[in-house]
Amino acid sequence: MNWRAILTLTLLVAAIFSGWSLWKQHQHERPSAARSDRPDYVLRDFEVVSLDEHGKEAFTLRAPQLKRRPDDKTMTLQTPLFFFPDKQGAYWQVRSQDAWVSAKGEEVRLQGDVNVDSPPGDPRPVKMATSRLNVFPDANRASTPELVTVTQPGLILRGRGFETDLKTKRYEFNSQVRTTYDPSTRR
Repeated sequence: MNWRAILTLTLLVAAIFSGWSLWKQHQHERPSAARSDRPDYVLRDFEVVSLDEHGKEAFTLRAPQLKRRPDDKTMTLQTPLFFFPDKQGAYWQVRSQDAWVSAKGEEVRLQGDVNVDSPPGDPRPVKMATSRLNVFPDANRASTPELVTVTQPGLILRGRGFETDLKTKRYEFNSQVRTTYDPSTRR
């Protein structure tokens, strides 16, 4: 056998082995699925104003911590305080233990001791309490399948399954509705 053929064959085997080795090493360096849950950023003690597609304020948010997932761009929050503007420019205040915000901010899912207060100075103030509430800021709508208590001056409403229009303050219960006249809640 010719020395050139042996050298060519040796170089060919070395090239194939090098390529295979690099390919195997590259496979081991790929990020694992466990890493995708790691947030790409974390905010602490912050305030954010979110705008809709028309440049108007959709909501303002204050919270001690926000984490954003890099794979789906959703956010999770600890003990958030949301301010949702109404048509007069006053703000509904919404608190909860935890929250999830969709990537584009069109849906906010509040969980754990959710409390909603109508804007300060409202002639008929409204307070709502539930364990879970889904808010759709662009549609000025909020809903939950859970038990909800709505307190207004002189009136307490309780029911399961709830939907409200935040602009008109109209709300609708789906079932198990009870109304109580309570003079202690009047102004």
